[in-house]
Amino acid sequence: MKTNIYSGFHKLSMEERVKEVAEYKGWTEEDMEVLSKPGGLKDEVADAMIENVIGTYQLPIGLAMNFLINGKEYPIPMVVEEPSVVAAASNLAKLARECGGITTSYSGNIMISQIQCIDIPDPWGARMKILENKNEIIEIANAKDPVLVGITGGCKDIEVRVIDTKVGPMVITHLIVDTGDAMGANAVNTMAEAVAPKIEEITGGTVKLRILSNLAIYRIARAMVKASKEVLGGEDVVDGMVAAYEFAAADPFRAATNNKGIMNGIDAVVVATGNDWRAMEAGAHAYAAISGHYSPLAHYEKDANGDLVATIEIPSPLGLVGGATKIHPAAKKNIELMGITSAAELGQVVAAVGLMQNMGAVKALATDGIQRGHMKLHAKNMATVAGATPEQLDKVVAKMVADKNISVEYAKEILKEM
Repeated sequence: MKTNIYSGFHKLSMEERVKEVAEYKGWTEEDMEVLSKPGGLKDEVADAMIENVIGTYQLPIGLAMNFLINGKEYPIPMVVEEPSVVAAASNLAKLARECGGITTSYSGNIMISQIQCIDIPDPWGARMKILENKNEIIEIANAKDPVLVGITGGCKDIEVRVIDTKVGPMVITHLIVDTGDAMGANAVNTMAEAVAPKIEEITGGTVKLRILSNLAIYRIARAMVKASKEVLGGEDVVDGMVAAYEFAAADPFRAATNNKGIMNGIDAVVVATGNDWRAMEAGAHAYAAISGHYSPLAHYEKDANGDLVATIEIPSPLGLVGGATKIHPAAKKNIELMGITSAAELGQVVAAVGLMQNMGAVKALATDGIQRGHMKLHAKNMATVAGATPEQLDKVVAKMVADKNISVEYAKEILKEM
């Protein structure tokens, strides 16, 4: 294939898809085997990644097609077990492309590290003393990572907050650190450890926790798409999607499932690139509740022409340096496949995928219902569990969908008749 616009990619065999991707990237058979063959993660590498390793565990890598982000094409690798995730992202990316594609922006690679100080009789006075010594604190922090300082500037600023708790007031110092293309947890934690004695000296208090925050409010990725009512299927579809958003905005029970759908897409890309999907989840859900009311991460509105304007912003603590991103061979290959060269670019791609994933779900809910598209893919799982061979699979799925009876038991009945 020459472009990531591809009609019927899902109808190809796995071998045919692999050949198409190899042509798109100019890869050899050996290149593709890192993604397409078992054993890409060697035992010795896996054993060095975490403790007590006894083996490796595989999940499918699907390719979301049709993405056009800031004028650049991206085939998006997604590691996920749930049916319909890849299809939904691809379908909505195609609609977005017809309307000019997705535009994104990024606030910067800034992470926060927190130093907790307790047992201070005058917390507000202590706050002022810390701020008065800001330059020295920044110097101490940056001395721990001169390489980072040389690349990005390292610690840029500090913030100091006084919070009331059940065990008394606490003075919380934030180190504001530019971590560049690294996620930066180790760097900011090391800096927090280094400045802790100085904080105690300044305040007369006792420092306890010294650790990063995954609520990365200064590392925000944003994405937007304007989808015409004609492409979506009419203004009534736009109205239905806006109403679905307003439901989620008013009701945390709906917002939770709405955001879960967003994370279906985001986590799949984060896992595919060897990044920390738990950090993404923690930051996303905290950000969704930062106003005091848990809300949807994506926002929908109708413009004066009756078209849909969909936006998302989300903390994006992702990196291309360190961690599994540089160790896991498939993660490295997936980043190469997308042509991503910076953490900023990866964050924006992830935000775009989350928005398309959500638009797919919201459009389905506002029109035919979520089950129509989901059930065919679910039926394939049921038929496989029932023992259908690749040659039998399509016939069993078609029968289950036609009879609106999707279960392992019914799949077994169909197989017996066949």
